[in-house]
Amino acid sequence: MTEQDILARIKTLVDREHELRSKTVSGDLDPATERRQLADLEVQLDQCWDLLRQRRARIDQGRNPDDAEASPINQVEGYLQ
Repeated sequence: MTEQDILARIKTLVDREHELRSKTVSGDLDPATERRQLADLEVQLDQCWDLLRQRRARIDQGRNPDDAEASPINQVEGYLQ
């Protein structure tokens, strides 16, 4: 996955987040469903941002950015704990 691929994925996820929020405001989606779907999107976004940071760090270190791999969900979500 290239940096451009990751950024495109982030944009898609953010667009989906906005769509969910709009549907909830308009009454087309119940809040509980919105919360569940937003939680899933947030995890995916965290993984994308983490992968992007890994790639950029590898570039800064003179290493191959293509060796970066998506971190597991429990690792990405556990950074602040």
